[in-house]
Amino acid sequence: MLILFTDTDTDITPAVAAQYGYRVISMPYSIDCQTVYPFEDFDEFDSKTYYNTLRSGIIPKTGAISPDRYKQYFEPVFANGDDILYVHFSSAMSKTFDNMTIAVRDLQEQYPDRHFYTIDTLGISILSLTIVKEIGDMYHAGKTVEEILQWAKDEVQHFAVYFFADDLKFFRHSGRVSGLTASMGGLLGVRPIIYINEEGQMINIGRERGRGRAVQRLLAYVDELGDRISEHRILIAHADAPDIAEELETALRAKCGPDQQIETIIVNPTIGAHCGPNCVGVCFHAKHR
Repeated sequence: MLILFTDTDTDITPAVAAQYGYRVISMPYSIDCQTVYPFEDFDEFDSKTYYNTLRSGIIPKTGAISPDRYKQYFEPVFANGDDILYVHFSSAMSKTFDNMTIAVRDLQEQYPDRHFYTIDTLGISILSLTIVKEIGDMYHAGKTVEEILQWAKDEVQHFAVYFFADDLKFFRHSGRVSGLTASMGGLLGVRPIIYINEEGQMINIGRERGRGRAVQRLLAYVDELGDRISEHRILIAHADAPDIAEELETALRAKCGPDQQIETIIVNPTIGAHCGPNCVGVCFHAKHR
């Protein structure tokens, strides 16, 4: 039997994981030297309290999980005689996958008949979640692992995400975004526009003054790059900015029609540690990223 895995950096929640049959690897963050594992150390993400904590000036830290922790997730599956398909966030964003490789290598020496497949979404947050859901749909439709892997090979690069940040200090602290300039932080109301490229890296590609213009910039990318959007979900993500997310959703429904499937997601705390409060983004099926 094939067992699906994903991780909390894809914005998945326990409810969504149960719906699709995913087992979830928790990616941690730390505040005041206390490490927290989402949906293991708590059942429900209190996003309002968390993002208010960040607004107070605290910047959480994130880090890789150990090979032994990966083994704790994977070994029971191999021991049961099952194989694994792990749909994960971009390996270009974290060295945690080096530890995963060590763990899987050791386990496959112990369980040589077991198979471990991976799909790198080359994204994070809602870009990854969109792909996780598409693969979950295929899994429940009875597609083979070979069919799913081929779909991913063909389609991963056709999901695009664009977002804007409200406070650069979080991205500067994490060092995860290329192209951010120090001068941006001194410009009142300027919001960098960021996307995830073909290599799974976050890149700053411009800036807009004011949230309204930043929202319009996201909508322009949907217009310019959208491809067969009606056949796929559009996902909106926000870091405790429901009013901006609602504005974006209203505009998307006006463009795409009432039948378009649009879902709004709250950014998970580990990713929130990098983007900070009030970050808003959109993911859609595209001609290219």
